[in-house]
Amino acid sequence: MKVNLHPKEGLLINAFMLFFIIHSVQVGVGLAGLPRVVYLVAKHDAWISVFLAGMITSIVLIFMVQMLKQYDSADLYGIHVDVFGKWAGQSLNFIYMIYMTSTFFIILMNYIEIVQVWIFPTLPTWQLSLVLILIVIYAVYGGIRVIVGVAFFSVIGTVWLVIVLFVPLQFGDFTHLLPILNVNAKQLVMGAQSTTLSMLGFEIIMFVYPFVKEKHKSMLFVQIGNLFTTIIFTLATLISIVFFASNSLEKTIWPVLSMFKIVRLPNLERFEFIAVSFWMLIILPNMCFYLWAASKGFSRILGKRQKSGVWIIAIVTFAATFLIKSRYQMNTITDVVAKLGFYFAFCYPVLLAMIVFIKKWFKRRGDKHAETQ
Repeated sequence: MKVNLHPKEGLLINAFMLFFIIHSVQVGVGLAGLPRVVYLVAKHDAWISVFLAGMITSIVLIFMVQMLKQYDSADLYGIHVDVFGKWAGQSLNFIYMIYMTSTFFIILMNYIEIVQVWIFPTLPTWQLSLVLILIVIYAVYGGIRVIVGVAFFSVIGTVWLVIVLFVPLQFGDFTHLLPILNVNAKQLVMGAQSTTLSMLGFEIIMFVYPFVKEKHKSMLFVQIGNLFTTIIFTLATLISIVFFASNSLEKTIWPVLSMFKIVRLPNLERFEFIAVSFWMLIILPNMCFYLWAASKGFSRILGKRQKSGVWIIAIVTFAATFLIKSRYQMNTITDVVAKLGFYFAFCYPVLLAMIVFIKKWFKRRGDKHAETQ
């Protein structure tokens, strides 16, 4: 198995597209319920926890990109084999492939739940899941450049929703934010950890990196993308705290979507229907990148065509949608994947980066020693 990938020139993307990639895969179904989840832990200082989570993500991204720079053009699957050998490396690759598939499934099911609650209560789960999965398969079949295009149009097509978020401020009460820093450091950190599901997605850089043209610019655009996400998440949380009374925010499952209820346009009473519909454009890049990364792992592990992996993973995911019978089951699975995501996206890449740095340092030291002989 090759450690370094050398994609064809036609598959390469410009470094500035990393801004759209990172931002689009971070913003997804998690944002809809983010303010409530963090508020339950950090109370009215939840917005500080969200900003702290963004800063922690920025640090993790530094480790990721610096690790990737140690190789000519390698992704996580190749680095695993280089560091741990064929069998242990492939085992880790398989575990990561399962994680990617699980996250793909969670995004799909959580969005379907939102659609069923807000727009079509009687819509069978399998119908919407089939449509979404087929759309994602079509995009992934087009290759990395098509998926990046989906991410680009997702950001451009939905950024206006951020402006609409400011509408509830006219009905808000800024005293809800006081007193600032009223909770202890432990609660702030735990609040930051509770944002895991919403912040996930940035780990995709470990699979996209080989396809970037100007790799020396990767760090800049990755950090800008994460900063933009952090600002939006912090604003959404802050506005939710200002708008809702404390007991209301604790009971509102999707506060961001609920705030859209007060938006009124001519001839349109239910603006939240528009928001939920546009949310599909927000989650598409998430699903596309996770399916692409998982199918890439399938290809690298088994030596099969990536397109075969796309279909197998998609069929398994579709079959799994029939196993979810209640919201309690969905919440349980979502919590499990969120906890796994904390280790797979935040903790493990930092540990792996340090192992790579140490290995490369010993290698360079050995090479210098050999030259002096």
